[in-house]
Amino acid sequence: MVIVQMEHPISSFAASKAAFDSDPVRREESGVRRYRIVRPVDDPNFVAVDLEFDDAPRADAFRASLEKLWQTPQAMALFDGGTPRARIVEDVESRDY
Repeated sequence: MVIVQMEHPISSFAASKAAFDSDPVRREESGVRRYRIVRPVDDPNFVAVDLEFDDAPRADAFRASLEKLWQTPQAMALFDGGTPRARIVEDVESRDY
């Protein structure tokens, strides 16, 4: 499993979630199999998202689409002056208890 991890400060969770839900990068069509949105319990103005893919080429193409989207004025307004970050990681090991 290959994961695109993205994280960034936000000005409003509701506005950011609405933008995410509008799906401007067409997650399912781009190969996203599953995603998870998390926020630090002590910082409601920060968000992180893990998007899972079957392979690295699709994950890399998706990351490039994200980076292009992040340059738009609409996206920049959601970042509360911060810089978004996306990286590709692989699932090396996990265990359920």
